[in-house]
Amino acid sequence: MYYLYHIPGKKIGVTRDLNSRVTRQQGYSADEYEVLLTSDDIDYISDKEIELQKSYGYKVDIKPYKTLFNQMNINVTEQTTTFPVPLNKLKGQLMDNIGLKWPTDNGVFKLDHQTIDWIYKNAKTSMFNVNRCYIYNKAYANEFVKQDTESNRFNDIRQWAKDKGIYKSGDSRTQFVKLMEEAGELAQAILKNDEPEVIDAIGDMVVVLTNLAELRGHKIEKCIDSAYNVIKSRQGRMINGTFVKKESL
Repeated sequence: MYYLYHIPGKKIGVTRDLNSRVTRQQGYSADEYEVLLTSDDIDYISDKEIELQKSYGYKVDIKPYKTLFNQMNINVTEQTTTFPVPLNKLKGQLMDNIGLKWPTDNGVFKLDHQTIDWIYKNAKTSMFNVNRCYIYNKAYANEFVKQDTESNRFNDIRQWAKDKGIYKSGDSRTQFVKLMEEAGELAQAILKNDEPEVIDAIGDMVVVLTNLAELRGHKIEKCIDSAYNVIKSRQGRMINGTFVKKESL
């Protein structure tokens, strides 16, 4: 749905997300603007924007909204993604194209509130054209693509468990027993130097831990984050093949 909004005495514009574009980006609360029209027809709403901008005596957009939405003509190379707008107009254009996806060598990139904030903070003006700006694809991928892939896999596990009735009929105690069984299989695989079985056992343990966490009302991702936040600054040293934290020495 497209919203044709009016900030009295200031402007008339179009957006798909009033909160992001008008409130968060431009700083106007809901009682400081009004919605004049709504439509799912981009051509109609774009033409009405120009018509009303003229009738209210506001500055008329050089490019109609319909030529901007999902038509940013993003240029993707092996290393960069370039946007055809200057840096000071980038965030508004990204907000109006929220949901847009494009392929790169580093995976599929997309526009949502989180990625838009990152893109805006990390974009740089092109040295060849001040009306264009770009991001480095690898930096974006390091921030979002790997994270999305891992998170989606955990979601796949949870959906599988839900379909199998594990969350409805199982409990964390039975999952713990299952975890010990899988740990035993891992121990046997390590003793036999059976790497395919090691991989399989570790994967099975991750599945069980994901389900155990869910049955206790937690997300496995949060459990991992919690553990990492504890260990990331931990001091210690290796003793007989084991890392021993400083306070235990």
